[in-house]
Amino acid sequence: MSLKALDYESLNENVKNCQYAVRGELYLRASELQKEGKKIIFTNVGNPHALGQKPLTFPRQVVALCQAPFLLDNPNVGMIFPADAIARAKHYLSLTSGGLGAYSDSRGLPGVRKEVAEFIERRDGYPSDPELIFLTDGASKGVMQILNCIIRNQKDGILVPVPQYPLYSATISLLGGTLVPYYLEETENWGLDVNNLRQSVAQARSRGITVRAMVIINPGNPTGQCLSEANLREILRFCCDERLVLLGDEVYQQNIYQDERPFISSKKVLMEMGAPISKEVQLISFHTVSKGYWGECGQRGGYFEMTNIPPRTVEEIYKVASIALSPNVSAQIFMGLMVSPPKPEDISYDQFIRESKGILESLRRRARLMTDGFNSCKNVVCNFTEGAMYSFPQIKLPPKAIQAAKQAGKVPDVFYCLKLLEATGISTVPGSGFGQKEGVFHLRTTILPAEEEMPEIMESFKKFNDEFMSQYADNFGYSRM
Repeated sequence: MSLKALDYESLNENVKNCQYAVRGELYLRASELQKEGKKIIFTNVGNPHALGQKPLTFPRQVVALCQAPFLLDNPNVGMIFPADAIARAKHYLSLTSGGLGAYSDSRGLPGVRKEVAEFIERRDGYPSDPELIFLTDGASKGVMQILNCIIRNQKDGILVPVPQYPLYSATISLLGGTLVPYYLEETENWGLDVNNLRQSVAQARSRGITVRAMVIINPGNPTGQCLSEANLREILRFCCDERLVLLGDEVYQQNIYQDERPFISSKKVLMEMGAPISKEVQLISFHTVSKGYWGECGQRGGYFEMTNIPPRTVEEIYKVASIALSPNVSAQIFMGLMVSPPKPEDISYDQFIRESKGILESLRRRARLMTDGFNSCKNVVCNFTEGAMYSFPQIKLPPKAIQAAKQAGKVPDVFYCLKLLEATGISTVPGSGFGQKEGVFHLRTTILPAEEEMPEIMESFKKFNDEFMSQYADNFGYSRM
Protein backbone atom coordinates (compact mmCIF):
# COMPACT_ATOMS: atom_id res chain seq x y z
CA MET A 1 0.00 0.00 0.00
CA SER A 2 1.40 3.42 -0.94
CA LEU A 3 2.22 5.89 1.81
CA LYS A 4 0.32 9.13 2.30
CA ALA A 5 2.29 12.39 2.69
CA LEU A 6 1.67 12.64 6.45
CA ASP A 7 2.27 9.01 7.30
CA TYR A 8 5.26 8.95 9.64
CA GLU A 9 7.41 6.92 7.26
CA SER A 10 7.10 9.55 4.51
CA LEU A 11 7.65 12.67 6.64
CA ASN A 12 10.52 15.07 5.94
CA GLU A 13 13.59 13.40 7.46
CA ASN A 14 14.80 16.79 8.73
CA VAL A 15 11.67 16.99 10.91
CA LYS A 16 12.18 13.49 12.30
CA ASN A 17 15.85 14.17 13.04
CA CYS A 18 15.08 17.46 14.81
CA GLN A 19 15.37 17.28 18.64
CA TYR A 20 14.36 19.89 21.24
CA ALA A 21 15.38 18.74 24.71
CA VAL A 22 13.83 21.64 26.67
CA ARG A 23 10.42 20.09 26.03
CA GLY A 24 11.59 16.54 25.44
CA GLU A 25 11.35 13.29 27.41
CA LEU A 26 11.75 14.88 30.86
CA TYR A 27 9.10 17.51 30.19
CA LEU A 28 6.63 14.93 28.87
CA ARG A 29 7.18 12.69 31.93
CA ALA A 30 6.76 15.70 34.23
CA SER A 31 3.47 16.54 32.51
CA GLU A 32 2.27 12.95 33.04
CA LEU A 33 3.17 13.09 36.74
CA GLN A 34 1.39 16.42 37.09
CA LYS A 35 -1.79 14.89 35.62
CA GLU A 36 -1.46 12.13 38.23
CA GLY A 37 -1.53 14.77 40.96
CA LYS A 38 2.18 15.09 41.78
CA LYS A 39 3.45 18.62 42.45
CA ILE A 40 5.93 19.47 39.69
CA ILE A 41 8.40 22.37 39.75
CA PHE A 42 8.99 23.15 36.08
CA THR A 43 12.54 24.48 36.03
CA ASN A 44 13.14 23.12 32.51
CA VAL A 45 12.34 26.32 30.64
CA GLY A 46 13.00 30.04 31.26
CA ASN A 47 9.34 30.90 31.85
CA PRO A 48 9.30 33.41 34.74
CA HIS A 49 5.56 34.06 35.04
CA ALA A 50 4.79 30.32 35.14
CA LEU A 51 6.89 30.13 38.32
CA GLY A 52 5.15 33.04 40.02
CA GLN A 53 6.89 36.19 38.75
CA LYS A 54 4.31 39.00 38.61
CA PRO A 55 3.99 41.02 35.40
CA LEU A 56 5.17 44.62 35.48
CA THR A 57 2.16 46.89 35.99
CA PHE A 58 2.82 49.72 33.53
CA PRO A 59 3.21 47.72 30.29
CA ARG A 60 0.16 45.62 31.11
CA GLN A 61 -1.88 48.79 31.71
CA VAL A 62 -0.82 50.24 28.35
CA VAL A 63 -1.49 47.05 26.40
CA ALA A 64 -4.83 46.55 28.19
CA LEU A 65 -5.94 49.96 26.93
CA CYS A 66 -4.66 49.18 23.44
CA GLN A 67 -6.57 45.89 23.44
CA ALA A 68 -9.77 47.61 24.62
CA PRO A 69 -9.55 51.13 23.13
CA PHE A 70 -13.19 51.86 24.02
CA LEU A 71 -11.97 52.25 27.59
CA LEU A 72 -10.17 55.40 26.50
CA ASP A 73 -13.56 56.98 25.74
CA ASN A 74 -14.87 56.20 29.22
CA PRO A 75 -14.97 59.38 31.35
CA ASN A 76 -13.80 57.35 34.37
CA VAL A 77 -10.72 55.86 32.66
CA GLY A 78 -8.43 58.21 34.62
CA MET A 79 -9.69 56.72 37.89
CA ILE A 80 -8.38 53.28 36.93
CA PHE A 81 -5.35 53.97 34.72
CA PRO A 82 -2.55 56.51 35.31
CA ALA A 83 -2.31 59.42 32.88
CA ASP A 84 1.03 58.27 31.42
CA ALA A 85 -0.37 54.80 30.62
CA ILE A 86 -3.34 56.44 28.89
CA ALA A 87 -1.01 58.71 26.89
CA ARG A 88 1.22 55.79 25.85
CA ALA A 89 -1.78 53.70 24.77
CA LYS A 90 -2.99 56.56 22.56
CA HIS A 91 0.53 56.89 21.17
CA TYR A 92 0.78 53.22 20.18
CA LEU A 93 -2.74 53.12 18.76
CA SER A 94 -1.84 56.11 16.60
CA LEU A 95 1.04 54.07 15.11
CA THR A 96 -1.29 51.31 13.88
CA SER A 97 -3.55 51.30 10.85
CA GLY A 98 -6.54 49.91 12.73
CA GLY A 99 -5.59 48.99 16.26
CA LEU A 100 -4.18 45.69 17.47
CA GLY A 101 -6.49 43.70 15.20
CA ALA A 102 -4.83 44.96 12.01
CA TYR A 103 -1.69 43.66 10.32
CA SER A 104 1.40 45.85 10.57
CA ASP A 105 4.24 46.09 8.09
CA SER A 106 6.06 42.75 7.89
CA ARG A 107 9.06 44.36 9.62
CA GLY A 108 6.85 45.72 12.40
CA LEU A 109 5.40 49.16 13.14
CA PRO A 110 7.81 51.90 11.95
CA GLY A 111 7.23 53.90 15.15
CA VAL A 112 8.20 50.97 17.37
CA ARG A 113 11.26 50.20 15.22
CA LYS A 114 12.29 53.83 15.70
CA GLU A 115 12.01 53.36 19.49
CA VAL A 116 14.17 50.22 19.27
CA ALA A 117 16.79 52.14 17.24
CA GLU A 118 16.84 54.91 19.86
CA PHE A 119 17.28 52.30 22.62
CA ILE A 120 20.25 50.75 20.78
CA GLU A 121 21.81 54.20 20.28
CA ARG A 122 21.46 54.99 24.02
CA ARG A 123 22.90 51.59 24.97
CA ASP A 124 25.87 51.57 22.58
CA GLY A 125 26.57 55.20 21.74
CA TYR A 126 26.41 54.55 17.99
CA PRO A 127 23.64 55.21 15.42
CA SER A 128 21.03 52.58 14.63
CA ASP A 129 18.83 52.55 11.52
CA PRO A 130 15.14 51.60 12.06
CA GLU A 131 15.08 50.28 8.48
CA LEU A 132 17.59 47.61 9.53
CA ILE A 133 15.49 46.49 12.52
CA PHE A 134 12.83 43.80 12.14
CA LEU A 135 10.30 43.09 14.90
CA THR A 136 9.57 39.39 15.32
CA ASP A 137 7.39 36.94 17.25
CA GLY A 138 10.04 36.42 19.91
CA ALA A 139 13.78 36.21 19.25
CA SER A 140 13.43 32.54 18.20
CA LYS A 141 11.39 33.42 15.12
CA GLY A 142 14.05 35.95 14.11
CA VAL A 143 16.83 33.37 14.53
CA MET A 144 14.88 30.93 12.35
CA GLN A 145 14.32 33.55 9.63
CA ILE A 146 18.01 34.43 9.46
CA LEU A 147 19.24 30.82 9.50
CA ASN A 148 16.73 30.07 6.74
CA CYS A 149 18.47 32.71 4.62
CA ILE A 150 22.00 31.47 5.43
CA ILE A 151 21.63 27.67 5.15
CA ARG A 152 21.50 26.47 1.56
CA ASN A 153 22.17 22.74 1.99
CA GLN A 154 23.77 20.14 4.27
CA LYS A 155 27.25 21.35 3.33
CA ASP A 156 26.60 24.72 5.02
CA GLY A 157 27.84 24.82 8.62
CA ILE A 158 26.93 27.07 11.54
CA LEU A 159 29.39 27.43 14.46
CA VAL A 160 27.42 26.98 17.67
CA PRO A 161 28.71 27.03 21.27
CA VAL A 162 28.49 23.73 23.12
CA PRO A 163 26.73 23.54 25.49
CA GLN A 164 24.12 25.35 23.35
CA TYR A 165 20.47 26.31 23.48
CA PRO A 166 18.73 23.63 21.37
CA LEU A 167 16.88 26.23 19.29
CA TYR A 168 20.06 26.28 17.21
CA SER A 169 20.63 22.54 16.80
CA ALA A 170 16.91 21.99 16.10
CA THR A 171 16.63 24.80 13.54
CA ILE A 172 19.87 23.87 11.76
CA SER A 173 18.64 20.26 11.56
CA LEU A 174 15.21 21.35 10.35
CA LEU A 175 16.73 23.49 7.60
CA GLY A 176 19.07 20.70 6.50
CA GLY A 177 22.34 22.39 7.51
CA THR A 178 25.23 21.17 9.65
CA LEU A 179 25.98 22.22 13.22
CA VAL A 180 29.69 22.85 13.77
CA PRO A 181 30.36 22.76 17.55
CA TYR A 182 32.89 24.84 19.41
CA TYR A 183 33.33 23.82 23.03
CA LEU A 184 33.19 26.26 25.93
CA GLU A 185 35.68 25.56 28.74
CA GLU A 186 33.89 24.74 32.00
CA THR A 187 37.08 25.02 34.08
CA GLU A 188 37.56 28.56 32.67
CA ASN A 189 34.07 29.65 33.74
CA TRP A 190 32.67 28.57 30.37
CA GLY A 191 35.14 30.79 28.54
CA LEU A 192 35.68 30.78 24.79
CA ASP A 193 39.07 29.93 23.29
CA VAL A 194 39.62 31.29 19.75
CA ASN A 195 42.08 28.45 19.05
CA ASN A 196 39.19 26.04 19.61
CA LEU A 197 37.17 28.03 17.06
CA ARG A 198 39.93 27.71 14.49
CA GLN A 199 40.18 23.96 15.08
CA SER A 200 36.41 23.57 14.70
CA VAL A 201 36.41 25.45 11.38
CA ALA A 202 39.43 23.50 10.08
CA GLN A 203 37.84 20.15 11.00
CA ALA A 204 34.55 21.16 9.35
CA ARG A 205 36.31 22.24 6.15
CA SER A 206 38.24 18.96 6.03
CA ARG A 207 34.81 17.27 5.81
CA GLY A 208 33.74 19.53 2.96
CA ILE A 209 31.59 21.83 5.15
CA THR A 210 31.43 25.53 4.28
CA VAL A 211 31.21 27.39 7.60
CA ARG A 212 29.00 30.44 7.00
CA ALA A 213 28.04 31.86 10.39
CA MET A 214 28.89 31.82 14.09
CA VAL A 215 26.46 31.97 17.01
CA ILE A 216 27.27 33.51 20.38
CA ILE A 217 24.84 33.46 23.31
CA ASN A 218 25.73 36.32 25.66
CA PRO A 219 24.94 35.98 28.55
CA GLY A 220 25.11 32.23 28.04
CA ASN A 221 22.31 29.71 27.88
CA PRO A 222 22.61 27.18 29.50
CA THR A 223 25.98 28.17 30.95
CA GLY A 224 25.21 31.61 32.44
CA GLN A 225 28.56 33.27 31.69
CA CYS A 226 29.05 36.86 30.44
CA LEU A 227 31.53 37.38 27.62
CA SER A 228 34.26 39.91 28.32
CA GLU A 229 35.00 42.80 25.95
CA ALA A 230 38.37 41.20 25.13
CA ASN A 231 36.63 37.94 24.23
CA LEU A 232 34.14 39.77 22.00
CA ARG A 233 36.99 41.53 20.19
CA GLU A 234 38.66 38.16 19.52
CA ILE A 235 35.39 36.76 18.20
CA LEU A 236 34.79 39.72 15.89
CA ARG A 237 38.35 39.55 14.51
CA PHE A 238 37.87 35.82 13.94
CA CYS A 239 34.57 36.43 12.07
CA CYS A 240 36.26 39.10 9.98
CA ASP A 241 39.20 36.83 9.11
CA GLU A 242 36.95 33.87 8.29
CA ARG A 243 34.22 35.96 6.59
CA LEU A 244 31.52 34.64 8.93
CA VAL A 245 28.21 36.26 9.82
CA LEU A 246 28.02 36.72 13.61
CA LEU A 247 24.63 35.94 15.16
CA GLY A 248 24.56 37.66 18.57
CA ASP A 249 21.88 36.10 20.78
CA GLU A 250 21.69 38.82 23.45
CA VAL A 251 18.26 38.10 24.92
CA TYR A 252 19.58 37.96 28.52
CA GLN A 253 21.34 41.32 28.44
CA GLN A 254 19.27 42.63 31.38
CA ASN A 255 19.90 39.47 33.45
CA ILE A 256 23.26 40.26 35.09
CA TYR A 257 23.99 39.04 38.64
CA GLN A 258 27.49 40.39 39.31
CA ASP A 259 29.31 43.69 38.80
CA GLU A 260 32.69 42.51 37.53
CA ARG A 261 31.57 41.59 34.01
CA PRO A 262 28.69 43.77 32.74
CA PHE A 263 26.90 43.05 29.48
CA ILE A 264 28.48 44.68 26.42
CA SER A 265 26.74 44.31 23.08
CA SER A 266 28.51 42.87 20.05
CA LYS A 267 27.44 45.95 18.08
CA LYS A 268 29.13 48.33 20.54
CA VAL A 269 32.41 46.40 20.52
CA LEU A 270 32.32 46.12 16.73
CA MET A 271 31.83 49.87 16.29
CA GLU A 272 34.59 50.67 18.81
CA MET A 273 37.05 48.50 16.87
CA GLY A 274 36.77 50.91 13.94
CA ALA A 275 37.44 50.36 10.25
CA PRO A 276 38.02 48.08 8.50
CA ILE A 277 36.48 45.53 10.91
CA SER A 278 33.53 47.77 11.84
CA LYS A 279 32.64 48.02 8.13
CA GLU A 280 33.33 44.39 7.25
CA VAL A 281 31.78 42.08 9.86
CA GLN A 282 28.18 41.14 9.13
CA LEU A 283 26.29 41.09 12.45
CA ILE A 284 22.71 40.20 13.37
CA SER A 285 21.77 40.94 17.01
CA PHE A 286 18.66 39.52 18.73
CA HIS A 287 16.63 40.65 21.74
CA THR A 288 13.24 39.81 23.30
CA VAL A 289 10.62 40.80 25.89
CA SER A 290 10.60 37.21 27.20
CA LYS A 291 13.62 37.58 29.48
CA GLY A 292 15.17 40.37 31.58
CA TYR A 293 12.90 41.49 34.42
CA TRP A 294 9.91 41.49 32.03
CA GLY A 295 9.62 37.72 31.56
CA GLU A 296 6.78 38.16 29.04
CA CYS A 297 7.39 34.80 27.33
CA GLY A 298 3.80 34.34 26.19
CA GLN A 299 3.65 37.70 24.45
CA ARG A 300 6.26 36.61 21.85
CA GLY A 301 7.89 39.97 21.23
CA GLY A 302 11.40 40.28 19.78
CA TYR A 303 13.60 42.07 17.29
CA PHE A 304 16.78 41.68 15.30
CA GLU A 305 19.10 44.43 14.10
CA MET A 306 21.30 44.02 11.01
CA THR A 307 24.76 45.57 10.71
CA ASN A 308 26.76 45.61 7.44
CA ILE A 309 24.12 43.58 5.58
CA PRO A 310 23.86 44.50 1.85
CA PRO A 311 20.58 46.23 0.79
CA ARG A 312 19.62 43.45 -1.65
CA THR A 313 19.99 40.88 1.17
CA VAL A 314 17.79 43.02 3.45
CA GLU A 315 15.15 42.93 0.72
CA GLU A 316 15.30 39.12 0.62
CA ILE A 317 15.02 38.90 4.43
CA TYR A 318 12.00 41.21 4.18
CA LYS A 319 10.48 38.81 1.65
CA VAL A 320 10.93 35.91 4.09
CA ALA A 321 9.32 37.99 6.88
CA SER A 322 6.44 38.89 4.55
CA ILE A 323 5.41 35.25 4.19
CA ALA A 324 4.07 35.47 7.76
CA LEU A 325 2.42 38.83 6.89
CA SER A 326 3.00 40.53 10.23
CA PRO A 327 4.53 39.97 13.65
CA ASN A 328 2.13 39.97 16.62
CA VAL A 329 1.08 43.62 17.05
CA SER A 330 0.48 43.55 20.82
CA ALA A 331 3.97 42.02 21.23
CA GLN A 332 5.40 44.88 19.19
CA ILE A 333 3.89 47.30 21.71
CA PHE A 334 5.46 45.32 24.56
CA MET A 335 8.79 45.69 22.76
CA GLY A 336 8.25 49.45 22.40
CA LEU A 337 7.52 49.69 26.12
CA MET A 338 10.58 47.61 27.02
CA VAL A 339 12.96 49.79 25.03
CA SER A 340 11.19 53.00 26.09
CA PRO A 341 10.06 52.51 29.72
CA PRO A 342 8.67 55.24 32.00
CA LYS A 343 10.99 58.23 32.54
CA PRO A 344 11.79 59.85 35.92
CA GLU A 345 9.19 62.59 35.38
CA ASP A 346 6.39 60.08 34.62
CA ILE A 347 3.69 59.15 37.16
CA SER A 348 4.40 55.43 36.81
CA TYR A 349 8.19 55.72 37.05
CA ASP A 350 8.61 55.01 40.78
CA GLN A 351 6.39 51.93 40.70
CA PHE A 352 8.08 50.64 37.53
CA ILE A 353 11.57 51.03 39.06
CA ARG A 354 10.45 49.46 42.34
CA GLU A 355 8.98 46.42 40.55
CA SER A 356 11.85 45.90 38.10
CA LYS A 357 14.57 46.37 40.74
CA GLY A 358 12.77 43.97 43.05
CA ILE A 359 12.75 41.26 40.38
CA LEU A 360 16.41 41.72 39.39
CA GLU A 361 17.66 41.85 42.99
CA SER A 362 15.72 38.69 43.81
CA LEU A 363 17.15 36.94 40.74
CA ARG A 364 20.64 37.92 41.86
CA ARG A 365 20.02 36.37 45.29
CA ARG A 366 18.50 33.23 43.73
CA ALA A 367 21.52 32.82 41.43
CA ARG A 368 23.75 32.73 44.52
CA LEU A 369 21.40 30.45 46.51
CA MET A 370 21.26 27.92 43.69
CA THR A 371 24.99 27.95 42.92
CA ASP A 372 25.90 27.54 46.59
CA GLY A 373 23.25 24.84 46.97
CA PHE A 374 24.63 22.77 44.10
CA ASN A 375 28.21 23.15 45.31
CA SER A 376 27.21 21.79 48.73
CA CYS A 377 26.12 18.51 47.12
CA LYS A 378 28.17 15.35 46.77
CA ASN A 379 29.77 14.95 43.30
CA VAL A 380 28.23 18.20 41.99
CA VAL A 381 30.24 21.21 40.76
CA CYS A 382 28.65 24.42 39.50
CA ASN A 383 30.06 27.68 38.13
CA PHE A 384 28.37 30.84 39.39
CA THR A 385 25.52 32.08 37.22
CA GLU A 386 26.90 35.47 36.11
CA GLY A 387 23.90 36.18 33.89
CA ALA A 388 20.87 34.71 32.08
CA MET A 389 18.42 32.51 34.05
CA TYR A 390 20.09 29.14 34.48
CA SER A 391 22.43 27.00 36.51
CA PHE A 392 24.31 24.26 34.67
CA PRO A 393 25.92 22.04 37.33
CA GLN A 394 28.19 19.15 36.42
CA ILE A 395 27.00 15.87 37.93
CA LYS A 396 29.90 13.47 38.48
CA LEU A 397 28.07 10.17 38.06
CA PRO A 398 29.65 7.02 39.57
CA PRO A 399 30.42 4.11 37.17
CA LYS A 400 27.60 2.05 38.72
CA ALA A 401 25.08 4.80 37.92
CA ILE A 402 26.33 4.95 34.32
CA GLN A 403 26.00 1.17 34.08
CA ALA A 404 22.46 1.30 35.54
CA ALA A 405 21.52 3.94 32.98
CA LYS A 406 22.86 1.77 30.18
CA GLN A 407 20.84 -1.21 31.42
CA ALA A 408 17.74 1.01 31.50
CA GLY A 409 18.42 2.15 27.93
CA LYS A 410 18.95 5.78 29.01
CA VAL A 411 21.69 8.36 28.53
CA PRO A 412 23.29 8.71 32.01
CA ASP A 413 22.21 12.30 32.71
CA VAL A 414 18.69 11.53 31.42
CA PHE A 415 18.61 8.60 33.87
CA TYR A 416 19.70 10.90 36.72
CA CYS A 417 17.21 13.65 35.83
CA LEU A 418 14.32 11.17 35.56
CA LYS A 419 15.18 9.78 39.02
CA LEU A 420 15.34 13.37 40.33
CA LEU A 421 11.93 14.15 38.82
CA GLU A 422 10.28 11.03 40.25
CA ALA A 423 11.75 11.60 43.72
CA THR A 424 11.31 15.38 44.09
CA GLY A 425 9.04 16.74 41.34
CA ILE A 426 11.89 18.97 40.09
CA SER A 427 11.76 18.99 36.28
CA THR A 428 15.16 19.81 34.73
CA VAL A 429 16.83 19.29 31.34
CA PRO A 430 19.73 16.81 30.97
CA GLY A 431 22.99 18.31 29.80
CA SER A 432 23.02 15.90 26.85
CA GLY A 433 20.17 17.98 25.39
CA PHE A 434 22.56 20.94 25.08
CA GLY A 435 25.69 19.07 24.05
CA GLN A 436 28.66 18.41 26.33
CA LYS A 437 32.07 16.77 26.24
CA GLU A 438 32.17 12.98 26.06
CA GLY A 439 31.87 11.35 29.49
CA VAL A 440 30.85 14.60 31.25
CA PHE A 441 27.29 15.03 32.54
CA HIS A 442 25.21 18.05 33.51
CA LEU A 443 21.69 19.25 34.04
CA ARG A 444 20.17 22.65 33.40
CA THR A 445 17.72 24.27 35.77
CA THR A 446 16.33 27.78 35.80
CA ILE A 447 16.94 30.04 38.80
CA LEU A 448 13.29 31.12 38.55
CA PRO A 449 11.46 29.29 41.38
CA ALA A 450 10.11 31.73 43.97
CA GLU A 451 12.85 32.97 46.30
CA GLU A 452 11.02 31.82 49.42
CA GLU A 453 10.78 28.30 47.95
CA MET A 454 14.41 28.09 46.89
CA PRO A 455 15.90 26.79 50.20
CA GLU A 456 13.36 23.94 50.30
CA ILE A 457 13.95 23.08 46.62
CA MET A 458 17.72 23.00 47.07
CA GLU A 459 17.37 20.93 50.26
CA SER A 460 15.16 18.47 48.35
CA PHE A 461 17.73 18.30 45.54
CA LYS A 462 20.61 17.75 47.98
CA LYS A 463 18.76 14.95 49.79
CA PHE A 464 18.01 13.18 46.50
CA ASN A 465 21.50 13.67 45.06
CA ASP A 466 23.42 12.55 48.10
CA GLU A 467 21.26 9.42 48.44
CA PHE A 468 21.67 8.71 44.72
CA MET A 469 25.45 9.06 44.97
CA SER A 470 25.55 6.77 48.00
CA GLN A 471 23.38 4.17 46.29
CA TYR A 472 25.62 3.96 43.24
CA ALA A 473 28.99 4.51 44.93
CA ASP A 474 31.54 1.71 44.52
CA ASN A 475 31.77 1.12 48.25
CA PHE A 476 28.02 0.96 48.79
CA GLY A 477 25.51 -1.68 47.81
CA TYR A 478 22.22 -0.84 46.15
CA SER A 479 20.04 0.68 48.85
CA ARG A 480 16.40 1.60 48.77
CA MET A 481 16.10 5.33 48.06
